[in-house]
Amino acid sequence: MATPKALLLAFLCCACISGAVMAARELSDDSAMVARHKQWMAQYNRIYKDDAEKARRFEVFKANVKFIESFNAAGNRKFWLGVNQFADLTNDEFRATKTNKGFHRNSGKSHTGFRYGNVSIDALPATVDWRTKGAVTPIKNQGQCGCCWAFSAVAAMEGIVKISTGKLISLSEQELVDCDVHGQDQGCNGGEMDDAFKFIIKNGGLTTESSYPYTAEDDKCKAGSNSAGTIKGYEDVPANDEASLMKAVANQPVSVAVDGGDMTFQFYSGGVMTGSCGTDLDHGIAAIGYGKASDGTKYWLMKNSWGTTWGENGFLRMEKGISDKRGMCGLAMQPSYPTK
Repeated sequence: MATPKALLLAFLCCACISGAVMAARELSDDSAMVARHKQWMAQYNRIYKDDAEKARRFEVFKANVKFIESFNAAGNRKFWLGVNQFADLTNDEFRATKTNKGFHRNSGKSHTGFRYGNVSIDALPATVDWRTKGAVTPIKNQGQCGCCWAFSAVAAMEGIVKISTGKLISLSEQELVDCDVHGQDQGCNGGEMDDAFKFIIKNGGLTTESSYPYTAEDDKCKAGSNSAGTIKGYEDVPANDEASLMKAVANQPVSVAVDGGDMTFQFYSGGVMTGSCGTDLDHGIAAIGYGKASDGTKYWLMKNSWGTTWGENGFLRMEKGISDKRGMCGLAMQPSYPTK
């Protein structure tokens, strides 16, 4: 029979072995994460100024990967997250560079008229994708400039120009960033799509992206030809009414404001975004269609401006027809579109 002393020694040995195994496992996991971070850095051409910054970014990366893997492991959602180009940013840092607080139109009704008001919902197509009709330019990337409002407005304008003229022209967001400094529009510090439309009308249109290329920073306004694409006006979709938004999107791409600052938006990788979502509007995107997923979930098809490594090659699907009249992430609160 073992003595108490022998049992204690045996327990201590087991504890030491167990502790050593756990320590070795943690070291192995950390080494694997270090290698993963290094591979990620190479993929996204990320270079840090010194070892201290690299160490801090690694800790952020590790925490984000843990969140992403935990979210996906739950297995009860219709969308999933991925380790994308924002994986070494805290959510606060992400919000600071990718979103803005420039959206203020809270009216329950449109004051501009709504030309699609008498359209019958029953007459609308079951699915719409303006990409298949050649009315959507390739995904763009706003970079570290908070000018999503300009990309949203330009995407909607490119759509109506194509529909009315038959020509798909990539127009200049940078012209808006540099030259539109009235109302809420303040370049990389945020703005509103309606104010962008007002400027475009007053400006006589926008020039092409190739003539006035995007630099992802505020600069001096450059004079030049602005008539590559023109609009005559704009209209607001009646607020908090997804049926009205559906009527508009069936006829043209529409600018939409959403709450795009949470971590699920930051790391969205695919599927139909569902579930709880805020309505503190801080990001401009463009609704370019709608449809129904294979499991029957209805969705809005959105074009974003964070490059092709985010979401579904730069695009996003958000649940359509939810019980909250404001729509998923507030998408139905203040949509608008340019007119020809």
